[in-house]
Amino acid sequence: MSWTDERMELLRKLWLEGLSASQIARELASGITRNAVIGKVHRLGLSGRIKAASPASSRPHLKTMRPAHPHPSAPSMRGNTALAIRPQAMEAPQPIEEIVIPISQMVTIMELKEAMCRWPVGDPTSADFRFCGAKKSATGTSPYCPYHSRIAYQPVQERRREKERERRVQKMA
Repeated sequence: MSWTDERMELLRKLWLEGLSASQIARELASGITRNAVIGKVHRLGLSGRIKAASPASSRPHLKTMRPAHPHPSAPSMRGNTALAIRPQAMEAPQPIEEIVIPISQMVTIMELKEAMCRWPVGDPTSADFRFCGAKKSATGTSPYCPYHSRIAYQPVQERRREKERERRVQKMA
């Protein structure tokens, strides 16, 4: 299998008429696969298509072909911009206010009760390691007080945003 000038010209013509890579491979035949057609299309830079006025009338086997763009109102994209991520406006995350846990409220594992917040404070290997000890949230489903619940349970998007911010800061440094 080799790409002769005639085959490449036929490939260009069929591609611009709106045929799929599989249909073009069938037309070219003689060992040319769908993947070979796709590769050649990209190497030739033929990613944009112009839809012919009536390709189905000239080729009866194309009557079941889907349109090249299922959403005509969508903006057309070509080449390497076809897979680009569109920027979207995001809400700024609301800062979680810092609270100070009084040392008298913090408890050891031995003093921890069912209704107390289990948020660890400090280094577990040190002697002054404690738990928050504040009253648990009213729902009772979380082992933490309302403040620590907001820290522990963040929406996925917010965590992704935070990781992205950290990456940007690291790049700047």
